[in-house]
Amino acid sequence: MSLKSLTMRSLLKPSHIRALLKLSQAIDTVSDTAGRLSGWIVILTIAVGFYNVTVRYLGRLIGLKLSSNALIEVQWYLFSLMFFLGFAYILKQAANVRVDFLYASWSAKRRALVDFLGTVLFLIPFCVLGLWVSFNPVLQSWGLLPDGTWSSWEVSSDADGLPRAPIKTMLIVAFVTLLAQAISQAIKYLAILKGYTQVAQTLQEQANQLPLE
Repeated sequence: MSLKSLTMRSLLKPSHIRALLKLSQAIDTVSDTAGRLSGWIVILTIAVGFYNVTVRYLGRLIGLKLSSNALIEVQWYLFSLMFFLGFAYILKQAANVRVDFLYASWSAKRRALVDFLGTVLFLIPFCVLGLWVSFNPVLQSWGLLPDGTWSSWEVSSDADGLPRAPIKTMLIVAFVTLLAQAISQAIKYLAILKGYTQVAQTLQEQANQLPLE
């Protein structure tokens, strides 16, 4: 047995894999909760949009202003939240677009290896980069000045507009939850590579389910 193989066995004992899978399960629970919340936000977005369109025409008929820029901005805030809260859930459910004419015919371990490498080499660094790029603009939106002092937070330039800082902060939340779910997925792929076949079966069942079913 090679030194490399012995090192891997000593670093990744069954107890370690089980502990990592418990962490993965906890992350999955958070992603499922965010996904369900995103589903309710879809309904709320449609309701707000329907109200905005209805009162716009009704207001013209009766000569009153029944809507406002604030309600219009609420609509696109909610639309943004659907995606920010849904990214991690989509990754967990494998509902993202995938060109799988070769991938589908591979064995579970081969798919897990490709997914593991893609997650560790591309997705996780992308999330880290996204957090790094977004952090300072979000702080500036909350009022951080170049000299380190704080001012008032960023507000929409439109009349009756909403503050921009809260929705920009959701960028950080989106990247954090996506990063956490990427780590969770990497743990599952690693478990499959270590011979935990039940994990592969669970992943396949999740992929076969409709999102938010």
